[in-house]
Amino acid sequence: MEENYEINELEKEESWRMFRIIGELVEGFDKLSDIEPAVTIYGSARIEEGGEIYEKTRRIARQIGQQGFTIVTGGGPGVMEAANRGGKEAGVKSVGLNIGLPKEQEPNPYTTRAISFHYFFARKIMLVKYASAFVIMPGGLGTLDELTELLTLMQTKKIKPFPVVLFGGEYWRGFLTWLKDFALERRLISEEDFELLRVCNWEEEVIDTIQTWKEKKRLGGERALFGDLED
Repeated sequence: MEENYEINELEKEESWRMFRIIGELVEGFDKLSDIEPAVTIYGSARIEEGGEIYEKTRRIARQIGQQGFTIVTGGGPGVMEAANRGGKEAGVKSVGLNIGLPKEQEPNPYTTRAISFHYFFARKIMLVKYASAFVIMPGGLGTLDELTELLTLMQTKKIKPFPVVLFGGEYWRGFLTWLKDFALERRLISEEDFELLRVCNWEEEVIDTIQTWKEKKRLGGERALFGDLED
């Protein structure tokens, strides 16, 4: 009897978890449906205000915003704060998709629209869903996770290909060398997978890459919508 009670309680807990997941997705779809066109900027939460990467991110986001793009970030400090700050300075929507962590991550003060998530994967969907380009600033494990997931989604044609800009060739050199000298050498990835990446060392290169893509694709039919996923 006691065992059955424990099973029932577990089933209830799992059911409520499912509803919470659905609730986070519904809130995201509802609150972000008007933000296109958008560019998502990823990078470390540990970058300090006033530092070189912080200020470059801020300027890049401001210039992207001046092109009419919404700026989307993970909503936290560091690179995310710098990007939201640049977006706000440009006068466009500056969206922060925050995540609840054991060491609480507070939403940065430069978002004009913020949503908090409990589940990483629900947040990841929203970071990708409305974006027409992705800028990857220097970051750690979380940034690598988001980058490789993006490339996997494009490689497997789960979303259409969009510019994935790696900013700072020196920073990303080791990662790219490993991909070419180890993964590619062993045929674990394909040569064409590198076509998904663009390495930029200058702020102007990032802006030019996104502007060229915008003009080429005219955005309308090239959205990274999860509605384009295969059944």
